[in-house]
This record gives sequence, C-alpha cells and structure tokens, in this order.
Amino acid sequence: MSAWLVMSLGAMFVAAVALVAAASGAWGAALPAELARPAPVPWAWRAAWPLVRRFAHAIGPWLSAQQRDRLRQLLGRAGLDRVMSAEHVVAAQAVAATLAGCAVALGAWGIDAISAWTAVPAAALGALLPRIALRDRAARRRDAVLRRLPHDLDLITLSIEAGLNLGAALGQAARHGPPGPLRDEWQRVLRDVHAGQPRHEALHALAARLALPAVSTLVAALIAAERQGASLAPILRAQAEQRRNERFLRAERLAMEAPVKMLFPLVLCIFPGTFAVLLFPVVHQLLREGVL
Repeated sequence: MSAWLVMSLGAMFVAAVALVAAASGAWGAALPAELARPAPVPWAWRAAWPLVRRFAHAIGPWLSAQQRDRLRQLLGRAGLDRVMSAEHVVAAQAVAATLAGCAVALGAWGIDAISAWTAVPAAALGALLPRIALRDRAARRRDAVLRRLPHDLDLITLSIEAGLNLGAALGQAARHGPPGPLRDEWQRVLRDVHAGQPRHEALHALAARLALPAVSTLVAALIAAERQGASLAPILRAQAEQRRNERFLRAERLAMEAPVKMLFPLVLCIFPGTFAVLLFPVVHQLLREGVL
C-alpha cells in the first residue's frame, strides 16, 4: 500500500472522527428555538436532517455574506427558504461528502476490487448532491409556476371584474387555484399581508423569491396600476394573454429541441442493437461460407 494511500485513508479517518466528535458536542448543546422546531423538509433530506440541523448551528460563523445571499436565493426559488437556511445546505453538503467518502473508502478497503482513491471523487460528488437537488427542485417549481400562471391570472381577472378588490381576488386564487407552487406563493403573500406587511412589499418579495421575468413584470404592472388608480382587469387580462403566448412559444421551443436531445440515446442505445440485428444474418452466412 503506497504512502499516499495510507495518508488519504488516515485523513478520511480523522475527518470521520472529527465529525463524530462535533456531533457529540453539538448534540448536547442547546439549540435556538427556530432550529429546535421540527421542519417539513423534503423526503430525501429527512434521514439525515437531525444531523444536518445540529451541524448547521456550528457552521454558521464560517459562511460569508455572499454565500448566504446566493444560497438564500436558491432556497427561495426552491420554495424552502422558510424550511431551511444557508447553514443547513452547507451542513448537508459536509455530511453527504463525509458519508460518501467514508463509505467508498471502506468498501474499497474491504473488497480490494477498486482503489481507495475513488473516495475523493465520491466525497466531491456527495458534496454536490444537496445543491443539485435544490437546483432540480427550483427548475421543476419554475416550470410549474409558468404553466399555472395564465390560469391563475384568468381567475384573478374574473374576480376583479366581478367586483372584488385585488386582495380578495388573490384570496380566490389562493383558495380555488390548482394545487401547486403558485397557489402556495399566493397563500404566502396573503399571510404576509395579514401579518401586517404592505401588499406591494409582499408582492415584491414574491417576485424576488421566484426570480422569474414573467412574475416580475406582473408585479410591476399591478403595483403601478394600483398607485395610478388604473383599472386592474384590462392589465391582468393582457398579462394573462401574454403569459399564455409565452407558454405556447416555450412548448414549441421544447418540441424543436426534442430531436436533438434524442440523438445521443439513439446513437448510444438503439442504433447498435439495430445494426446487430440487421448484420447478424449476414455475418453468420459469411462465417458459414468461410469468408470471415
């Protein structure tokens, strides 16, 4: 066994021991009330969430303001900014990296079929998994919001034309809209308004969380119309029509991208099997005649 391999295994062991020691120290420490409350975290995080929650309090002083800001924006797009903080994400990365590296190192040591050096890329991949999961959740949430936005705008427009004000119309969308992230966002806006936050600030917070040009344009149009005393129904109807056109154009773009995305699986998976089926009788006949 080479000296570098022994040193890497020793460093992995020291990291595991330090992790266990920090866990034992953090487990006995008193937590703030916000961290002690159970949180409805995503199912993929629940197994390691107690450990992540304990380490988050210790990791906090090591994060810079820029890192906090970037992770807070990512959590807002994923709809988890009230469930976890930037410290939780970094703690999840540290726990995932340590567990993945130790598991691969122990497996390589016990089986002797692969090199223990694979623990380093395994730890790097484990550290990336929490952020990859958050980005994937944010992308799925963005697509769901863009799909549902024209429908909710039509519902809000009909409510305003029926005589309701903007707050009551948003309440109709929050109560009767299709389940999904956009309905959750409308409910959050109403909760913020009922808690005493001005409506324009709650709408600005909505646009900042979702970080979508369509929602930012809608919020700007609503706030400008309210301040100028203009009628909201025509503005909302125009916004709904524009969002519907954008959704149709987005669907056309995805349909045009589908053949390009299918090319790699075709070349890698389908064409070799097709050529094997077509060429097998020819090769078999050539082998029987002694040509090959």
